[in-house]
Amino acid sequence: MGIKAGTPYFQLKDLFPGQEIAVFSSNYELYIDMTDRVMSLIRKEVPEFYRYSIDEGFCMLKGMEHLDLKAWGEEMHQRIKQCTGMPVSIGIASTKTLAKMASHYAKKYPGFHHCCYIDNVTRRDKALELYPISEVWGIGRQYAKRLEAIGIKTAYDFATLSRSWVRSTFNVVVERTWRELNGEDCILLEDMTKKKSICTSRSFPGMVPDFETLRTSISNFAAHCAEKLRKQQSAAAIVSVFIDTNHFREDLPQYWNYAEERLLTPSSSTQDIVQCALRCTQRIYRQGYQYKRAGVIVMGICPTSAVQTNFIDYDSEKYEKKRKLDEAIDRINRINGSETVVLGSQQYTAKDGIGKASVFRDSIKHDFRSPSYTTKWSDIPEAE
Repeated sequence: MGIKAGTPYFQLKDLFPGQEIAVFSSNYELYIDMTDRVMSLIRKEVPEFYRYSIDEGFCMLKGMEHLDLKAWGEEMHQRIKQCTGMPVSIGIASTKTLAKMASHYAKKYPGFHHCCYIDNVTRRDKALELYPISEVWGIGRQYAKRLEAIGIKTAYDFATLSRSWVRSTFNVVVERTWRELNGEDCILLEDMTKKKSICTSRSFPGMVPDFETLRTSISNFAAHCAEKLRKQQSAAAIVSVFIDTNHFREDLPQYWNYAEERLLTPSSSTQDIVQCALRCTQRIYRQGYQYKRAGVIVMGICPTSAVQTNFIDYDSEKYEKKRKLDEAIDRINRINGSETVVLGSQQYTAKDGIGKASVFRDSIKHDFRSPSYTTKWSDIPEAE
């Protein structure tokens, strides 16, 4: 239909009447739960597994070389499809960059039966010849433009350049990509999976003029960041907040600002992250503006096991209470659905104090959201 990804619904809704099109709002809770199930199935089948993003992971198949890996990949796809209903694409190769390329081919060409295995130089060269340089993992947009300007159009063109020229012209990261394309596995999974920051941000469906509404949104964003930190067993040293008006509304005054604060001790506590984010919000909020977007970013991330406490201000009893509280809340929300239990600052109450407080959920419109069948008891269909 020629509709580009990311096109707002309001620009397209007039095209839908009379056409057999189903419209769904994003349901991140369902997406995350389903991809978690897929990743869990994969982990059980391989010696090592590293999750790279919400829907992508890398497996180390050391010790499985005696197997027919192409057949194994096809069987893995079938098992995941049977258990979750989710189709996946599997790429197998000697390096992670080539494996990502193979995964692309597995998805694009049905003849691979959802698994592409680049197992020799001939197949590798063929894969490189058909792959645009702009799509290569590790080659950014600007580097791709520079390469295309000198006639380097494909991954094969790039891989046949001299290593010394690549390093002297670009940097060690691009050189590492060149080595990967030539079959040398040199990207460490441990380094690749370390996130430098976690961000939760949203554009509001309407304009937000008052501090209390903005404060509630920031609290929710910060709580989500803390939950993500705990899920990957890490802690953050810095919490930052940004707020922004709608730059497309030229009839309104414009304002953007950002603030950050360093924690005394890196933390993943919802209380610590939220309180820090709210202090940042208090510093940068200005009356008289209509806010359209806001977000929370946590940085200085390290494994929880590597956190060095500040002995002057460290209170072990208080820390343990926060840890147990977070564990209890995570467990309840995991069983009964996200945001079943939240902090008071994550709720919005009418200014006159009348009316039941409810979790503030208008950060994103979900008018066409499908039910969260796998995470909320209330959304499970009932058989009569």
